[in-house]
Amino acid sequence: MANSGVAGNVVLVHGAYADGSSWSDVIPRLQGAGVSVMSVQNSLVSLADDVAATRRALDLQNAPTVLVGHSWAGTVITEAGDHPNVSALVYVAARAPEAGEDYGALAAEYPAPPASARLSFVDGFGQLDEGSFIKHFANGVETERARVLYAVQGRISQTLFASRTTVTAWRDHPCWYAVSRNDGTTSPALERFLAARMDAVTIELDSGHLSIVTHPDEIAALILEAVTTTSIKE
Repeated sequence: MANSGVAGNVVLVHGAYADGSSWSDVIPRLQGAGVSVMSVQNSLVSLADDVAATRRALDLQNAPTVLVGHSWAGTVITEAGDHPNVSALVYVAARAPEAGEDYGALAAEYPAPPASARLSFVDGFGQLDEGSFIKHFANGVETERARVLYAVQGRISQTLFASRTTVTAWRDHPCWYAVSRNDGTTSPALERFLAARMDAVTIELDSGHLSIVTHPDEIAALILEAVTTTSIKE
């Protein structure tokens, strides 16, 4: 049975080319505000696997929970967001497909960001090369930190981005969206379209794709807005 009341928990879901540590600047800000936080570790092997990992985290929550996704994790939270503990969704430079939508075809209608041009696969799994990661994926991040993030990046399966959702959770929950104006991984114009389509409370940041690293104050504030203003419907 779903919990009721003001959302007191947050579950964070990381994107491709990353792991749960990408939230390490946001987490202490949320914890300092008295929020219980859990960061999911995605396998990046399949949408089903990442949704299952997110659902396991949601199963452990004892209060209404704001579900947050960065980048690829927007697809994950769109599918997993029908979990009864979820009170709201927050998207950070994130995908947000309709159920069954060909997201690749949608993205192709917008300018192609440069990061993916240097994505290569070996034995069915891929990653960005270091130069593209630092210049386009982690643009705006201090170089030493960007190199650490490169070292821990998650390798994605070759079929991951072709996945299609069966749920459109953003149609049934209040949503927030953070657009990255200087994004080199996802078209900012596409982000604006997605935010408008879901009628999200939207902010724009002078940030690259990793606003969760470069603008943790603003991202934490956006999440806390969702935490303090939403609850699960009885």
